[in-house]
Amino acid sequence: MLYVFGDYTLDTQRCEVQCAGQPVHVRAKVFQVLVYLLTHRDRVVPKQELCDQLWPTQFISDATLDSCMAEARRAVGDSGRAQRVIHTRHGYGYRFVGIVQAEGVSLPEPETTLPVERAPMPPPEVPKTLGAVGREVELEHLHRWFDQALTGARQVVFVTGEAGLGKTTVVEAFLAQVRDREALRIGRGQCIEHYGVGEAYLPVLESLGRLCQAAGGEGLTALLARRAPTWLVQMPWLLSPEDLQTLQRQVVGATRERMLREMAEALEALTASQPLILVLEDLHWSDYSTLDLIAMLARRQEPARLLLLGTYRPAEVARRDHPLHAVQQELHVHGWCTELPLTFLTATAIAEYLEARFPGVQLARLRRRRAEPFPTELARFVHQRTEGNPLFMVNMVEYWVTQGWLAEVEGRWTLRVGLPELQADMPASLRQMLETQLDRLRPEERRVLEVGSVSGAAFSAAAVAAGLEDDVMQIDERCAAVERRSQWLRSCGEQVWPDGTVAGGYSFVHALYQEVVYSRLTVARKVVPPPEDRDAGGGGLWTTDGRGRRRAGHAL
Repeated sequence: MLYVFGDYTLDTQRCEVQCAGQPVHVRAKVFQVLVYLLTHRDRVVPKQELCDQLWPTQFISDATLDSCMAEARRAVGDSGRAQRVIHTRHGYGYRFVGIVQAEGVSLPEPETTLPVERAPMPPPEVPKTLGAVGREVELEHLHRWFDQALTGARQVVFVTGEAGLGKTTVVEAFLAQVRDREALRIGRGQCIEHYGVGEAYLPVLESLGRLCQAAGGEGLTALLARRAPTWLVQMPWLLSPEDLQTLQRQVVGATRERMLREMAEALEALTASQPLILVLEDLHWSDYSTLDLIAMLARRQEPARLLLLGTYRPAEVARRDHPLHAVQQELHVHGWCTELPLTFLTATAIAEYLEARFPGVQLARLRRRRAEPFPTELARFVHQRTEGNPLFMVNMVEYWVTQGWLAEVEGRWTLRVGLPELQADMPASLRQMLETQLDRLRPEERRVLEVGSVSGAAFSAAAVAAGLEDDVMQIDERCAAVERRSQWLRSCGEQVWPDGTVAGGYSFVHALYQEVVYSRLTVARKVVPPPEDRDAGGGGLWTTDGRGRRRAGHAL
């Protein structure tokens, strides 16, 4: 069947979509969604019906369905805001509202075309990283900002989150989706940690150098020679000795302001012919000059088909007192930038990852009872163990595979041990990463965490003060300082002791953090509290006075 609506043609026989005669890349599942909505355009199709018909053997989350609908809209030139072709009936379903101009039998292939033997579709590749699992909403936001950039409204977006939340993975998934969608340039630069003054504009120069050396980069080199010679002269490997000497004479006495202006104008000229996505990673280690350039690019009002994506860790920015926070706040207040904060994955997203990572798996019990469906039980366990941290999740699962606890037996993946055995160990890579983060804290802050870890996942600042024989207010301030940087601790409100002492309550941001801190203590310094003390938050830092009353003691 052939459907024609606007400039678009959908051919169900050839399984293709065309716009003004040009093919549009559409995933198979997205194509099925379009066909189903078209053939039932006389009514609103409920979400559940769509899932039952197109994903009959799979559980599909709302986020996955929303992402698929966003792809379907983009394939036919629509958007979630416009909804000229596909309309959303919130809380119910979707309806195809585009005007179908023609409908009929699909045209046959031309006689001169030789028959093509179509090979079967290969099985889906097992994901090495999370990719888009659990990040459908974030990816939809990135696509929307990219659409705005294509109109000439430049976009500056900061993708934020602590180590392990998948900032780079989300950016990679987005770039993979847009590479085939548009003819564009993608530049990438990486900031690195310095123990002194770093090179000015390091990530920007890195991205420009890669673009100039890529296929078709000669035009960019020529543009930089005309419009940004102060930048090109810093990449001498792109020039002949004669051209380099000529440029060096031209830029003698160049100022910082000139460099900023040249790059801003060069990018505007470059994006007039081809859109540009500029990715600058780990801006928490950025040199200050790069931040000046980002601020200038965000403030300018001239048209530019530019999407600048910067990633950073808020805790690192706070710990280093880095000016990035002030720059981001100022740009945000004026509406010149957008932030995309990443959060932990849900149990549903983890289940989707496990389904993709271990297709056709069964969860086998140690007592050889009947196998149960996978990964419902294991997904809940992984979420509980990692609390939805993507890096922790991937490392933990892959560690179980290398240990042989998750193994493929007779073509089916099987869990060969019980869940308690999985909880008893931690991958060395995770332990090393957390210990590195711990070593970056100040000695007095590490001491507070060590004493607090004796209490378990949560503790009171007053209990730590008692263990250290220190002032409660001072310990509370140290805990609050760590909590403000979003490192290691989160606040649990105030806690009142029996003697009337009021102090802050804190918990480790992740149970694995507490495990690492506690494991570094010597046996003599560990105090294991009785169950009633753990429940009360005392954590073993209690003794009994002469009257039989329990009070804070000096356990460590």
